Amino acid sequence: MPKQKTKRAAMKRFSLTGTGKIKRSRANKRHILTKKTTKRKNQLGKSALVSSADYRRTIKLLQA
Repeated sequence: MPKQKTKRAAMKRFSLTGTGKIKRSRANKRHILTKKTTKRKNQLGKSALVSSADYRRTIKLLQA
C-alpha cells in the first residue's frame, strides 16, 4: 500500500503554528499597487490565519 502524499502546492502556501493553527499569506499584493493605499499594502504584507470554515479542508491537504 503506497503512502499518502502531502499536497505540495498547499505546503508552499500554508504553515502550521506551534498551537496548531494554520498561517497563510494575503492576496492582492502582486500588481496594480498604485491605486491601493500605503496602509492597505502594509496590512496585505502581514500573514493571517485560515478561517475556521476552511480549517478542516486545509488540514486535510497538509496531512494527506
